[in-house]
Amino acid sequence: MGKVIIKQTKSKIKQPARQKKTLIALGVRKMNNAVEHEATPQIMGMIEKVKHLLSVEVIK
Repeated sequence: MGKVIIKQTKSKIKQPARQKKTLIALGVRKMNNAVEHEATPQIMGMIEKVKHLLSVEVIK
């Protein structure tokens, strides 16, 4: 499995609490903060739920 770099590009203000908790679970705390994760099905599912707030770069 590869890795993904996740960066928050839009604000979580006015988003549902469930989406805010998903961002926290991904480790994204602030705007323009990037984190790196393994591209597991669980992580990819979390990214899919909040993809409108993120930019994602896949690394092989």
